[in-house]
This record gives sequence, structure tokens and C-alpha cells, in this order.
Amino acid sequence: MNSVIKLSRASSPTFARSPRPTRPEPTVSGSREIELKFLCAPSDLGAVLAAAPDGDDESRELISVYFDTPDLALQKAGVSLRVRESKGRRVLTMKRGVGLSREEYEAPLEGDQAPTELAPLREILTDGDAAALKPAFNVRVNRRQRLVRYGDSEIELALDQGEVTGGRRASPISEVELELKAGRPEALFELARELSRAAPLYLSFDTKSTRGQALVADQPVVARRKEKVVLGHDCSVGEAFQANARNALAHIAANAQVLREAPTPGAVHQLRVAARRLRSALATFRPVVEDAGYQSVKDELRWLAKAFDQARNLDVFAAEVLEPAQRMANPPAGLPALGEAVEAAREEARKAACETAAGERFRALMIDAVAWVETGDWTRGEAAAEPARDYAARVLAKRLRKLVKRGKSLEARDDAARHEVRIEAKKLRYAAEGFASLFSEKKADRFVGRLKTLQDDLGVLNDIATAETLLAGLDLTPEAAFAAGELEGLRMADKAKTLAAAAKALTRLAADRPFWA
Repeated sequence: MNSVIKLSRASSPTFARSPRPTRPEPTVSGSREIELKFLCAPSDLGAVLAAAPDGDDESRELISVYFDTPDLALQKAGVSLRVRESKGRRVLTMKRGVGLSREEYEAPLEGDQAPTELAPLREILTDGDAAALKPAFNVRVNRRQRLVRYGDSEIELALDQGEVTGGRRASPISEVELELKAGRPEALFELARELSRAAPLYLSFDTKSTRGQALVADQPVVARRKEKVVLGHDCSVGEAFQANARNALAHIAANAQVLREAPTPGAVHQLRVAARRLRSALATFRPVVEDAGYQSVKDELRWLAKAFDQARNLDVFAAEVLEPAQRMANPPAGLPALGEAVEAAREEARKAACETAAGERFRALMIDAVAWVETGDWTRGEAAAEPARDYAARVLAKRLRKLVKRGKSLEARDDAARHEVRIEAKKLRYAAEGFASLFSEKKADRFVGRLKTLQDDLGVLNDIATAETLLAGLDLTPEAAFAAGELEGLRMADKAKTLAAAAKALTRLAADRPFWA
């Protein structure tokens, strides 16, 4: 992973266009960084350090300047580029990738040449982009660092406290990082479990650069939607599973953080979706990843998804039933009483959801799930080496056949049977989205779009079927119960139309040529 760069030094780090130097150029070191990052309250950092194994401590101030182009080319490519200064030494670092292991390239900054020859960077930036690199935001932290022996492994523990600044905006940083220097990756998780018993540690997939990018963009703390899964065309089944699982775990972690800081219905929904996406991935890749740890992860994800069911169902009822009713020319009598009852129940359910996202069981689930995804017994199995494209074609075809078979005579089936069809549609959609980058993007998008239409129609039917049970648990007053009955009657009037639309969507989907064929 060696490459050569040209370097620049100025009063503040900058990347300016410079002529090619005549002296020998420094060599960039390349490696894979194996690291876990946790969010931690500043008041708990001391407890974490006290619980850690003994080792040599070091304290230092780190000042980092992160760079990007005006159109954020590095951010869009999932890359961070920084110049960090500590103890009079300046180092250029580029990182890319997600999950436990990321690519990391470093080179000392000395001399007066511009870094326009960094090979990994050149894979992303054009000459014009490289010349346009400029400081985007700064990170300043006080780091307490300890190198420890943990069993037969060597781990660097770092506790960072400081802030990221961009323009006039600032955001605090309080993190715990564990980086494997030598030994087994499993040791990182073993130490993480030990430290998490001393203080609440929340696994995070967001880097300091991610936080800085959000700050510069002036993005509020809002629910995080899933990001597209991008697979290499020659990737293995195991790599495809890890890419999908990492994506879902990052989706879970980001929305759990929102629930702890600024809870919204959107964060409840997105966390629940992320948990279900990961459960679906476990089912899709089961022949490859089922091992001794599989069932435990699956069970805990089921618990997590169900923990958000009540909050999500009440949010949907409020948005799709109550809000339209409040805009009616002649709303049903008792609507205010129904609204008050639903809002009180929503508040309680959201409080429970927030407690789940902050709880010990959730924190343990995240550590255990990531440990299994990255280091589980399944990773050493031969089945994980099969080409992902071949596996995807078989799995997607099987899921489509199962959906079409279960969806026959959809309009004549009962609510429970239609719910099963909805589950199959959801599994197929998640699998299709996870494998889409291996095939034609245009064809995959069309297929997923038709699946989403079917899923939406089946979702409305499911909401109608479950509303009675949902409302029965609210202990409504007679006035509120009357309003609920009136509104459900209106929804039932549209049921036949929605059912016909779902049947049509399934017929179109079955007739379409699959994008993997």
C-alpha cells in the first residue's frame, strides 16, 4: 500500500498547487485500522480509564484540520483527509471504509510541497479537485491514551474530549476509542464489554469527520435514513453480508443517538426499520452465516424491533388517521378526546423507546452483534467465499417465487394471510436493495420501486387490521371510542380499493423480468 505524495507546510495546513520537487519525496504508510469507537458522557471518562488494564499513560492535545473540495467530493466518497498536529509534529492522514476495519494512509508533513500525488486520494479526485482542496472544519481534543496488554493482544485505549468547529458553529466531542495494535480482533470486543460495565458506552459508526461534515452543512439532529449498500462486483457472499450488516448497524446506532438526544417519530421509525433490515439480512444469508452465535443475535434483534412497535404504530395512527380527521369539514364527535388519549399513549411509548435506546441491553446487543458480524465462526467457513452475484441470483429468485405463491388470490385471503405476504414482500425488498449494486442499477431501481408500491398497499391493509387491537389497549372514553369507530369505518370503506391496488401491484411485479436474470 505504498504511494508517494508531495507535501506542503504553511502557517495553517493548506493544499496549494506547487511545482514538482527535486528532492526525494517521503513514502506514505498504508494499513488497515482496526478500531471501535464509543460515545461516552464526559463525566464517565474517568471511570472508563480506571476500569482499563494498567499501562503507560500519555496525555496530549490533538489539533486536526479536515479538508474537502467545495462540492464535498471526499465526503461523498466516504473518505476523510486531515492534517493533525501534536507536539510540534504534523501528519497527513486519509481514511476510508466503514465498520471494524478501515483503510488508513499516513505521511509526515514536512517541506513545502503540496500533497497532490497520494495514490489512494488520486483514485477519488481529479487534478482539478486536488487543487481545490481546502480546510472544511477543525477538531481539537485533549486525548488521554494508554497502551495495554489484554490477554495475548495489544490495544490502544484513547479517551478524547474536545470539540469540532466549523465557522461559528461548534459541537462537543466525548469518545472512547479502542484500536487493535497487535493480536486478535476478538480482544477489542472483550475489552469493550469489560469497560461498558464501568460506564455506559454507545457504539458509534460516525467518525469525527462525519460530525464535522454535519456541522459545516448545518444539519440538525434528525432521524438518519439508510445509506445505499455498495458492493464490489467481485465480492464474496461473506463480504456482501458484512457490507449489509455494517450498513444496518450504523443505521441503528445513528438513530439510537437521535433518540437519546432529540427523540422524534422519524428516529423511532428508522431504528425499527434498521433492526428489521438486519434481521432480514440474517435470513437472506442464513445458509452462509448460521453458526453458534447466529440465533442469539437474531433473538436480540427481534427484541429490539418489537420494543419500538407500540411507538411506531401510534405514530402512524396519529399521522394517517387523526391528522386527516382534524382537517375534515365535519370531524366525528369525540375526536379531541381520542386525540388526547392517543397523544398520551404516544408520549409513554416514545419514552419507553428512548429508554430502550439508552439501556444496557441495547448497548450489549450492539457490541455483540458487531463482534459476531466481524469475527464470528461463520467468517472462517468455506461458504462465505462464494461469489456474491451467483448467490444473490439464487436467493432473490427463491424469495420472488415465495412471494408470488403466497400472494395468489390475495383479495380472497384473510388479514393474517395478507400480513404474511407483506412480510415476504419486505424481505424481498431488503434483499433486492442489498444486492442491487451487483446488477443494473436502472433495472434494480424499477423492481424495488414496484416492490415498494406493493409493500405500501399491504402496509395500509395491515394498519387497518391492527388498529382495533391498538386502540383497545388505550382504555378510551365512550366519546373517544365513538370517534375511533367512525374513523375506522371510513378506512374500511377504502379497504377494497387498496386491496385491489395491492393485487395489481403483485401481478405487475410477477410479470416483470427480474433485474438479476
